[in-house]
Amino acid sequence: MKTIFHLATCKTCQKILKELEPLEGVELREIKSKGITPEELESMRALTNSYEDLFSRRAMLFRQRGLNDQELGEEDYKSLILEHYTFLKRPVVVVDDQIFIGNAKKQVEGAKAALH
Repeated sequence: MKTIFHLATCKTCQKILKELEPLEGVELREIKSKGITPEELESMRALTNSYEDLFSRRAMLFRQRGLNDQELGEEDYKSLILEHYTFLKRPVVVVDDQIFIGNAKKQVEGAKAALH
């Protein structure tokens, strides 16, 4: 299974998708319009062993809701990601049993190698 969870309006995601081309045989999942199912999130967590690894602290809602001043646990991270797409660190590239999360150079290079 090759899937990329991304946000179509995110310039960083757009840049990374171009860098990862060609994307033949890859399912592109736009998280704002299609959302993330609990099953998909659980599959991603199984590859990372942590919902926190999938959580974006850069999301505007993170500070707006005062979450930066709270102690969050795994269930909190899970609930927040399922509640609103913006809490998923992106892009998330899943290639079989490998996962690459976010836009760090090492993650993007790893995703590119795994896809091609």
